[in-house]
Amino acid sequence: MYRFSFGPWNIHEGADPFGPAVRQSYDFQQKLAVYRELGFEGIQFHDDDIVPDIEQKSYAEIMKEAGAVRRRLDELGLVAEIVAPRLWESERTIDGAFTSNDAKERAYAIERSKQAVDIAREMGTNNFVLWLAREGTYIREAKNPVDSVNYIVDAMNQLLEYDSNIRILIEPKPNEPMDHAYIPTIGHTLALAYRTIDPKRVGGLIETAHCILAGLDPSDEMGYALSFDKLWSVHLNDQNGLKYDQDKSFGSDNLRRAFNQVRVLEENGYGKNGEFVGLDVKVMRTQPRDISYKHLENSKKMFLHLVDKVRTYDKEAERQFIAARDYEGLDLHVLEHLMGR
Repeated sequence: MYRFSFGPWNIHEGADPFGPAVRQSYDFQQKLAVYRELGFEGIQFHDDDIVPDIEQKSYAEIMKEAGAVRRRLDELGLVAEIVAPRLWESERTIDGAFTSNDAKERAYAIERSKQAVDIAREMGTNNFVLWLAREGTYIREAKNPVDSVNYIVDAMNQLLEYDSNIRILIEPKPNEPMDHAYIPTIGHTLALAYRTIDPKRVGGLIETAHCILAGLDPSDEMGYALSFDKLWSVHLNDQNGLKYDQDKSFGSDNLRRAFNQVRVLEENGYGKNGEFVGLDVKVMRTQPRDISYKHLENSKKMFLHLVDKVRTYDKEAERQFIAARDYEGLDLHVLEHLMGR
C-alpha cells in the first residue's frame, strides 16, 4: 500500500518567467483541505511554507507557528513527510548558501538550516531535505570545487551533530538555477554521504526530471540508490528534454520511462519502510482554477495504473527473451504490455 505526498507549491497561480499569474490563489489552509480529498497523506514542506516571512520573525514566533500547523495537520489526518530550508531565495545566498565565498553567508545558511531542523522536529518528521540549489557556480573560476565540497560536508556534519535523530536527504540536480552544480547526481550524493560523520543518516531523494536533465535514466538512478538502501524519497514527474525543469505530470511524456520507475520501486520493496511516493508536478498554465488539481490526481492515478502493469507483467516471457538474447522480442513484449495487448 503506497502513501503519497506533494508540496503546496504544486498548486500555484500559473506565473512563469514569461508571464504573470493567470489564476486566483488558494491560501495555505485551502490547500491543506484538499490533501485527503485527493488521496494524499504526506506534505512536503519548505521551512517558509510552514512559517511565511520566516526571516522577519523571532525563533519563539517561528516555533509557535510551526506548532499551530502541526496541530492542524493532526486534525486533518496529515503528516509532514519532509522539511527543507529554502536556502536559495535569500539575499544572503546570491553566491550560494553552504558554498558562498563569504564566510558570513555560509554561517547564515547553516544557522537557518539548524532552525529548519527544529521546525522538522516540531512537525514530527526526521526527514530533512537539502536541495543544494545554488551550491555550484556560474563561472568555473569563481569558486574552488575542492573547498566547496568540503564546505558542504562541514555544513552537513554540523547538522548531524545538532540533532542526533535527523536524516539528511540530499536531492541532487545538475543545473538550474546554477549553471553547474557540485552534487548533480545520486552517485555524487552517496559519495558525499560517506564523507560525513554519520553516513547511516545521509541518503537521497530522487526527482525524475533532475535525472533526465543530467542525461540519465531515472529508474537506473533509483536502482543505484536502492542498492545502497539509501532511496528515502522520490519526487515523480516527467520531462520532455534537456531544458528547464518542467515538472510535467508523471508519465505524461514517456510512459515506458515511467513504467520502469514504478517497476524498480515496486520490485525492490520501496514504501515498505514508510517511504512516500512524492509528486513534484506543476499544474498547466491553461487550467481554470476550479480544475487546477488534475495534475496531482492524474499523476497518482498513473502511478497506480503502472503498479498494476508491473504486477501483471509476464516475467517468465521476459526471462525467455533474455535467455535467447532476443532483445528485439523483449522490446516488443514491453510495448505490447503497456498497450494492453
